[in-house]
Amino acid sequence: MSTLAQPALPLNETIMIVDDSPANLTLLEGLLAGHGYEVRSFSRGRQAIAAASKEPPHLILLDINMPEMNGYQVCEELKASERTSGIPVIFLSALNATEDKVQGFRSGGVDYISKPFQFEEVEARVKTHLQLRRAQQAEHDLLDRTLSGAVGTLWELVHLTSPMLASRSHAVRDIVRWIAQRLAIADAWQYDLAATLCLVGCITLPDDVFERAYRGLVLSPAESQMFRAHPETAARLLAKIPRLETVAEMIRRQQNPGAQASTLEPADEGAHLLHLALEFDRRIYRGDSRSAACAELRQSRRFENRMLEAVEAYAPDAAEYDARQLPIRYLRAGMLLGDDVRSRDGNLLILKGGTILTEIWIERLQNFANTRGAKEPIDVRIPRIDSAGT
Repeated sequence: MSTLAQPALPLNETIMIVDDSPANLTLLEGLLAGHGYEVRSFSRGRQAIAAASKEPPHLILLDINMPEMNGYQVCEELKASERTSGIPVIFLSALNATEDKVQGFRSGGVDYISKPFQFEEVEARVKTHLQLRRAQQAEHDLLDRTLSGAVGTLWELVHLTSPMLASRSHAVRDIVRWIAQRLAIADAWQYDLAATLCLVGCITLPDDVFERAYRGLVLSPAESQMFRAHPETAARLLAKIPRLETVAEMIRRQQNPGAQASTLEPADEGAHLLHLALEFDRRIYRGDSRSAACAELRQSRRFENRMLEAVEAYAPDAAEYDARQLPIRYLRAGMLLGDDVRSRDGNLLILKGGTILTEIWIERLQNFANTRGAKEPIDVRIPRIDSAGT
């Protein structure tokens, strides 16, 4: 068996070897370490699973015939865990029958190398699958950044269009987070995003129409139709963004979630959760106490008991703020407006409404100050660093 020249620079990628043969472990350890890889070796599958769960390697070389757990079982358990499911697994085995290789791929392996092996083949396949993994990770990171940027842009649009919408969206998001944590809901990021953007469709509504609708006040037929249409408007926007299809469906059905949530898919459960959070917040917004709002929702018999119990226990931390009077140049994102902001000639620039300042709002104020002038200092509330909500 020949060896290859060592690379000029270490790869800093970790390879886990799982084989009950000490000779194979020693051989592969030496060859892979000599080519710049960090190597971790295990002779039992259960040990390897525990180690991979604690600190996932970049790739696993896995024997099949081992005591306690065979390689197929190890691979299936790794693929069943969210933390380790993305690790490429290459089987190394003396089992050369076609059915053995097929079973290896069915259990989640990405490649199969027969023993006795040539190290040139092992090194080439390891290198190939690590390159594929890096490419997949780069694509995943790009998609994450794209998703984050798109959501951030929509959120800024909500803030810029209507501080009132932003305030209610914050409140609904906090309620949904509370329920999701109490119910130990998996993939909570989808529920969180759905709550954050559930009112984005209302940017097409006049502020007074949204406020009257949200409080449950009388609307004209045309106004009522506009308000009922906002979930569909939001869903159309979000469905165009990759990975937000489920989030869009949650929002589309937030007014009429349909069947019971406990036996359904995430979109169904998310729609029920949004419906409850919105109805709860609407009652709080119109002035009901939390206990009165919960009692009314329970009497309606429209919501699952487990979700109602979570809402009944809702106890948001009371954030503490320091009141300040600051020039516009000292404003920072995250501060809350304590009063309306007006131009020097008295025109309203920003309605307070619990507005949380963002970079866009601050830039808008700076532009007004540079052109039309703004009354300064600005009345703001600055969150205390040691408050309960930080």
